[in-house]
Amino acid sequence: MKKSKLKKKLKAAFWLIFLSGCLWLAFVPPTNMLPPSITVKVQQPLPPEEPHSLEELLTAPPQPSGGEEQIPLGLLPQNGTILVPVTPEAPVAPSPSGKTVRIAIVIDDLGPELKSGERAIALPSAITLSYLPFAVRAREQAKEARDNGHEILLHLPMEPLGHEHPGRGALMVDLPMSELRARLETALSSLTGYDGVNNHMGSKFTTYKEGMELVIDDLMERRLFFLDSRTNTQTVAIKVARQKGLPSLSRDVFLDDDPSPEAIRKQLEATERVAHRNGFAVAIGHPHTTTMDVLEAWAAEAPSRGIELVPLNKLVEWKP
Repeated sequence: MKKSKLKKKLKAAFWLIFLSGCLWLAFVPPTNMLPPSITVKVQQPLPPEEPHSLEELLTAPPQPSGGEEQIPLGLLPQNGTILVPVTPEAPVAPSPSGKTVRIAIVIDDLGPELKSGERAIALPSAITLSYLPFAVRAREQAKEARDNGHEILLHLPMEPLGHEHPGRGALMVDLPMSELRARLETALSSLTGYDGVNNHMGSKFTTYKEGMELVIDDLMERRLFFLDSRTNTQTVAIKVARQKGLPSLSRDVFLDDDPSPEAIRKQLEATERVAHRNGFAVAIGHPHTTTMDVLEAWAAEAPSRGIELVPLNKLVEWKP
């Protein structure tokens, strides 16, 4: 008898629990049993003053939105709708300052080697080419370069420190002024169609104030600018040029003291850093095969980094 009563009580309890479960399922919102999900409203773009934290986003007032997408986010404490800012894909910044910077590249020591001269002329036309005044067929080479769009300089031989000879007709510090004037006149008359002059060697002569005054005065009369190759940190060339009002520039980087491709690429990177800092930079290289190969590849990629390759005359201004 006792067992029969116990079975009846257990059976009643089972049905009571079962019916309670059914009633709970019928009246409790089913979303409470599902992993939380969220509707993401994509906003394009988010203004600077909009909230950025998740808590702020959850409480932000509705904004105009784009498309919607259901995304399960199991770690969120509850369902809801949030605004997810989408930052538009920005173009590559031209430079850290947001401006395009300019770089002038000069290949000098041209003239003696015809083969390397032809290779230099094949470089992008924005690269400036500088010719030694008494090289074989220098006048013809310079004309061909000019016809192919290159700016031309005369690479004026000047006395260096040490015993290396700068070449025929060089300006030397121990010459009388009359001889210096004659040598300068002969050198400057050896080419035509050039825009400026830069020194070949000259680590000694560019520190000689009287000699540089002679050079700068003559360039002023001819309206030719001067590029100081800066073969000596004690050079007075730029100081004299500025005192006399001659447009002038100073070399920032030598590209190929080490002519290996890796070293040249590093020097080009250094040139870019100078340009980003100052707005422009001037680099000088020489007609080595490796230099010209690296330069050609670099010039093709430079615009994508916000670099404009320009001839030197774009960096100097003549006063009326």
